[in-house]
Amino acid sequence: WSVPAFVCFIALDLSFGLPHPFALVVPLLLIGLYVAALVTGHLARPRTTPATVEVVPPVEGTWTGLNGPADRVPSHGTHTLGQTYAIDVLIDSGRPTIDGWWPATRPATDFPSFGAPILSVGEATVVRASDGQRDHRSRNSYPGLLYLFGEGIVRSIGGPGRILGNHVILDLGDGVHAAYAHLKRGSVVVREGDRVTAGQRIGACGNSGNSSEPHLHFQLMDHPEPELAHGVPFRWTGVGVPANGESFTIEPGASCPPS
Repeated sequence: WSVPAFVCFIALDLSFGLPHPFALVVPLLLIGLYVAALVTGHLARPRTTPATVEVVPPVEGTWTGLNGPADRVPSHGTHTLGQTYAIDVLIDSGRPTIDGWWPATRPATDFPSFGAPILSVGEATVVRASDGQRDHRSRNSYPGLLYLFGEGIVRSIGGPGRILGNHVILDLGDGVHAAYAHLKRGSVVVREGDRVTAGQRIGACGNSGNSSEPHLHFQLMDHPEPELAHGVPFRWTGVGVPANGESFTIEPGASCPPS
């Protein structure tokens, strides 16, 4: 149960038996109060321009950057859920970003990113590890993107976990947290409280949550709860911040510290 869904359930349950129009007013009021509390809690935290944090890359091999802060800030068009400096990366499939009109969807296994190892960007403690959501078919055609838009609205009711899909959040220390989203179901090999090292495998790239095709959504933020977090700018050692459509290569083992 996510908190927003639980609030909706309680609100509707309390409305049963109330005379009209209270049956509608009560749940809307409770839901509104919950949303206001989230927004107030987020805005109450000071928004500053934090220093850029350098971490090792979360992937190996040749990948392509998309929707990153090298091109615009906020990179995903919003500051919510700590996404100010977020980036998407994927392994180029040779297809255009929007895959035409047909087929409307493809299985996740059609994309080379699916199942690729995802690595810790530093010495850290695991504070969140979610691994139970399915990997759905792609949404990167014109009809698929339309479906994704409506699906995203529904997912938002379920809270950040439904948007992020299977995900891991790491505490890197000094108030900095790394979030990895859209991981493959059953691939997460860490649990809350685990200590991880730079370059250690934590999961695999998937297509869970609000995702158009298999890719990794990565971000740094200043709080372990995305609802309250502000984004933190990052640099990947040896890479920097890939621009939109820019390919970069990480040699195997490059993300591991020297022994």
